Amino acid sequence: MRSATVWARVRLGAERVPAGVYDGVIALAITAVSLLLGNDRVPAGWSGLDPPGVALTCAVNLPLAARRRFPSTLCLLVLAGWSVYVALDYWPVVNSLGPLLALYTVAALRPMRQAVLCALLLAAVWNLAGTTGAESSWATVLGQSVLYPGVLCGFGHLARKAARRNVELDRLTDQLRSERAGAERRAVAEERVRIARDLHDVVAHHMSVISVQAGLAGYVFDSDPGTARGALGTIADTSGEALAELRRLLALLRVEDGERPEDGGRCVGGGDDDRPVFGPAPGLGQLPDLVERVRGAGVPVRFTVTGEPRSPAPGAGQCAYRVVQEALTNVLKHAGTARADVTLAYGPRQLTVAVVDDGPGSAGAEDGRTSLPPAAGSRQPGGHGLIGMRERARIYGGRLYAGPRASGGFEVRLILPA
Repeated sequence: MRSATVWARVRLGAERVPAGVYDGVIALAITAVSLLLGNDRVPAGWSGLDPPGVALTCAVNLPLAARRRFPSTLCLLVLAGWSVYVALDYWPVVNSLGPLLALYTVAALRPMRQAVLCALLLAAVWNLAGTTGAESSWATVLGQSVLYPGVLCGFGHLARKAARRNVELDRLTDQLRSERAGAERRAVAEERVRIARDLHDVVAHHMSVISVQAGLAGYVFDSDPGTARGALGTIADTSGEALAELRRLLALLRVEDGERPEDGGRCVGGGDDDRPVFGPAPGLGQLPDLVERVRGAGVPVRFTVTGEPRSPAPGAGQCAYRVVQEALTNVLKHAGTARADVTLAYGPRQLTVAVVDDGPGSAGAEDGRTSLPPAAGSRQPGGHGLIGMRERARIYGGRLYAGPRASGGFEVRLILPA
């Protein structure tokens, strides 16, 4: 494990070193090897290194430091210097590494036709070297003049394809990173919209209940103290529930380590370590409490369940709860002393939630669209609450119909797939 870590660090450091530094080190290393080989025992028929030979060796190998900048031109210069070196009867093997590396560089960085031309020139110089010396073998020279250039061109071509593939992968990686960042930004924006919608529903509903109860308490404060105390108790309960809902929603925006709400839950109290504990978000199971709270605010509400009850997905259940909450809030705010009916119908393939009241409304409208100006005291279906209901229904693949009824009153109907 430690060796793998060290190797990873070495690779990371190597990626930060410019390519020109590598090429310069390689050129110096090849020059040093060539000079050492030229001063070793030279086979019969060839001359050992002298000052002109040393100068030619340096001229052949040192320019390799710029091999990536001018591959084809540099390969021609190296082959020309090696040809002069061979023509002066120096041992050709001494400077064979430089031309081979130059040919590989052309094959790796330039089109194949340029690499083939350079390979033919290298083979010609190699055959020229076969005419010198007393121990030359034409069969060996011909084999090497074909084998080495061919192998180097093949490896260079593979390296060129790999480099292009890496460039394409880098481009795709940048594109995916950009798309992921965009998706994250969109997800954050959508989550903020959802939280803002929940805040609207919570504040509008609970404040409507509190407003009605406060007005009732003020009206009967002297004549009926018992009713006033009951209204104040309802205000206390409603405000406490509203605060709990607001804490749950705000915790989604301000989550610290160890304070992550689970399952989008609702704050129900503190834990042993003074951190909030979150329960389930409101759903169909909390509809009776919602109806009872609206009843306490003075609106007669009848709650009916038909079909075989079952548990929907948490998101769909919360969607149905919020739609009923917003619809009953509108009854509190706009319908005065109207009666309301909340119906929860479980069908084989869909869940239907309907909120109907007999308050004032505009007749002749359908699906939230009015063709006549609304009368005084009636509700305009184009408000933000109804827009939020439709957005919630659309998220979970459902449909929402809202508008005045032909027989009077107002209806909100939500249909969700089961």
